Amino acid sequence: MTDSANRRAVVTRVTGETDITVELDLDGTGTCLIDTGVPFFDHMLNAFGRHGLFDLTVRATGDIEVDAHHTVEDTGIVLGQAFTQALGDKAGITRFSDVCIPMDETLVQAAVDISGRGQAYCDLPIPTERVGSFDTELAVEFFYAFARDARVTLHVRELAGANSHHIIEAAFKAAGRAMRYACELDPRVNGVPSTKGSL
Repeated sequence: MTDSANRRAVVTRVTGETDITVELDLDGTGTCLIDTGVPFFDHMLNAFGRHGLFDLTVRATGDIEVDAHHTVEDTGIVLGQAFTQALGDKAGITRFSDVCIPMDETLVQAAVDISGRGQAYCDLPIPTERVGSFDTELAVEFFYAFARDARVTLHVRELAGANSHHIIEAAFKAAGRAMRYACELDPRVNGVPSTKGSL
């Protein structure tokens, strides 16, 4: 379900492993209600939404008794689908954006093109296997799933970093802020910002 006039979407996806609903307003104020059953991931999604100024509600249940992989990846899928729906035909959007986020010793860059071609390229070396109970390799799995289903080209690159928590959090903040700027409407853009006429 999409409200293109208000750039909102609600997407639900149910599988044998997860049941996830995402509500997204691209033109929000950063109000987030996140409950995935994975506390550190909730913290990261909250950072993504707040710094992207997206109103974001995520309700997810998954087989976290196995591990958090399915919940994290599938949330990326559903969030990506919500962006695709909320963006509609993409008329008037800025399309490209890049941002660097410093977090103490860490510096992470995210660059995005709302290209219609879903792909992610992550250079995000994380020094520990876990932050609390969170498997740190799942951060990259989220970005891969999100970019594929949002149909965006996303680069996330660690320029400096030593603390695993800081690296992952800076990556989510950078991705959220880059998506914010790329999704914003630019009054100087006439129609879809592509020489092909569609994205």
